[in-house]
Amino acid sequence: MNNHDYRLARERMVRTQLIPRGIKDKGVLAAMEKIPRHRFVEEALVGEAYNDHPLPIGHKQTISQPYIVALMTEALELTGREKTLEIGTGSGYQTAILAELSGKVCTVERIRALMLQARKILAELGYTNILFKAFDGTLGWEEHAPYDAIIVTAGAPKIPEPLIEQLAERGRLVIPTGNRFSQELIKITKIKGKLVQKSLGGCRFVNLVGIHGWKD
Repeated sequence: MNNHDYRLARERMVRTQLIPRGIKDKGVLAAMEKIPRHRFVEEALVGEAYNDHPLPIGHKQTISQPYIVALMTEALELTGREKTLEIGTGSGYQTAILAELSGKVCTVERIRALMLQARKILAELGYTNILFKAFDGTLGWEEHAPYDAIIVTAGAPKIPEPLIEQLAERGRLVIPTGNRFSQELIKITKIKGKLVQKSLGGCRFVNLVGIHGWKD
């Protein structure tokens, strides 16, 4: 495939996978249409990059299906000014979407090799508003808190307390919680110190490993 083919694949992904399933945020749709998702998957899987399913990226991790990336991003209600925390850099694809729609992105990844690979690709794509850290994501990144938006891209047994503490007033947190095999995608908004919770539906993610997550 050449660049023209990839562009058509992205347009088709947006038109057939995202819009019919209710994704309306124009910024999210534009970011998904722009970012070369095929750069974030293994070479052998490039032909599958724009299909409607997750893909393995090594280290027992995955890149989420496009619809889930769009759904979680839309729930953050990003306007371009936010400081956003991402827990689970993974391939870096979700990071790129966030970087398009946020003022600054702080992303934390437990597996250093994945973080280094993602950082390399994102630098090649020209992103300069991302900070990276190899760390236990269940502890957040206190140094840069509070955050206007927090996204967790792995399934947790419960919402890690440090993430709640690091969420700004009126901030939005999107996280899958449940057991090791199925979760419910939850959006939390902090209003006057209280947490307003909304369900975004069922999902299945890899496990969030850490002090406030699952034990490896």
